[in-house]
Amino acid sequence: MNDQTTQVNHVSLGEWMITMLIAAIPLVNIIMLFVWGFGSNTNPSKANWAKATLIWCVIAIVLYFLVFATMLSTLGERFRY
Repeated sequence: MNDQTTQVNHVSLGEWMITMLIAAIPLVNIIMLFVWGFGSNTNPSKANWAKATLIWCVIAIVLYFLVFATMLSTLGERFRY
C-alpha cells in the first residue's frame, strides 16, 4: 500500500476577494486574467478560472459583433431607397 498523500493548495477566501477586486478594474482585469491564466506561479484552480473567464469574454465579444452586424444590416435595408 502506498501512503503518499497529495498536497492540495486551496485558494483562500482573502485571495479570492483580492482576485475579484482586481478583476473589477477595467483594463487591469484583462492583463491579470492572462497573467493568472498562463503564468507558471498561479494556483491551478485560479488559472482555470482565469482561462474560463477569458473564454467567456471571447464568446461575449463574438456575440456582440454578431448582434451589431445584424442590427447594422437591418438599418441599412430600412433606409435604402
